[in-house]
Amino acid sequence: MSEEEQGFIIRDKRGRSTEPDPSPASTAEPISEPTPSPTSSAKSSEPQESGPPITFSSFVFSLGTSALMLMGESLDTQQPSVPVNLPQAKEVVDILSMLDEKTKGNLSPDESSVLGDMLYTLRMKYVALTSANPGSPSS
Repeated sequence: MSEEEQGFIIRDKRGRSTEPDPSPASTAEPISEPTPSPTSSAKSSEPQESGPPITFSSFVFSLGTSALMLMGESLDTQQPSVPVNLPQAKEVVDILSMLDEKTKGNLSPDESSVLGDMLYTLRMKYVALTSANPGSPSS
């Protein structure tokens, strides 16, 4: 084999300015482990501003809240309401139903309860809205 195999080059562009990318062959930097600095260890002990950790229950709650908003529920009286969009709300309910089917037997009792309660609430709200508006899509 007369051809020499060429590997790939990884370039980390995070934190760099928007300078044009120089030629690949001349700027290949070896990959090395970053050395911890005194300020980086102090930053890691501070709480992150990303909010609470994402759990299955918080994910279900987020989807359910989105569906309720799409059904016209106002969660904050100071915010403008989202226009009612029943087809999109039904899609979110269908996603939660699929999650319920696919995760049967794999959830903790609390997670299963949150998912079941959310599905019940959303389905009842959807049925109430579609029976009040006969022109709306039905399940």
